[in-house]
Amino acid sequence: MDFIQTIVLALVQGLSEFLPISSSAHLILVPKITNWPDQGLAFDVVVHMGTLSAIVFYYRAIIKMLMIDFFYSVIKVQTVGQSKMAWGVLLGTIPVGLAGLLFKNFIEINLRSTEIIAYSTLAFGLLLGLASWIDGRNTAPRSELSWTDVSFIGVMQALALIPGTSRSGITITAGLLIGLSKNISTQFAFLLSIPVITLSALLMMLDLYQQPQVVDWPMLIVGFSIAAISSYLTVVFFIKLLDTIGLMPFVMYRIILGVLLLAL
Repeated sequence: MDFIQTIVLALVQGLSEFLPISSSAHLILVPKITNWPDQGLAFDVVVHMGTLSAIVFYYRAIIKMLMIDFFYSVIKVQTVGQSKMAWGVLLGTIPVGLAGLLFKNFIEINLRSTEIIAYSTLAFGLLLGLASWIDGRNTAPRSELSWTDVSFIGVMQALALIPGTSRSGITITAGLLIGLSKNISTQFAFLLSIPVITLSALLMMLDLYQQPQVVDWPMLIVGFSIAAISSYLTVVFFIKLLDTIGLMPFVMYRIILGVLLLAL
């Protein structure tokens, strides 16, 4: 990888990981469109670690509170403070974790084509549009998660294993479809990303261990830094602008991107 490729792909990962537009699709498509060589597993690991560090830093105060309440809920065997949210993040991760372990090889072999990405980009973009429309007509959105909500969002998150879906997009969509507010849907989606990105990075590290590669440390450090900074700024501005611009700009982007990919 050269310096330009490192910067571009790290920015792609950082900007798209937490927007409802699918980072995996963009990381597959950009090298194909530019005819760049594959960036390699080591690079994928460090940019995922960069985005993970960004979301952990952004939610550091909430994460600390959730961990404390979770600990006390285990000791007291009852709900304590925000422990339900903490349990929700844990339980909501199980479906995508199981699906990833069971279907990882199938997805890698069969679902990474440009055509699949195009159709999933369109389909889940339209579903996001439907969720946004429902949210706009919801006069009493809920701000508390139920266990049914956690189960539904967790199962829907497993669909993000299909390239082009968008993990944040499908979880926010799921929340809005069942009547949750944009704020709680987005917060839960982003908190869910922490164990998911961690598991993904661990799986890639295992693959990297089994397939050792020459490591270009300066490029990896640059990639990590750019992914971390761009991810953090994306989360900050996305959350601030969500109530102002809504989700329709991302719906339109997905539709345009999907049509262009099919045309190409």
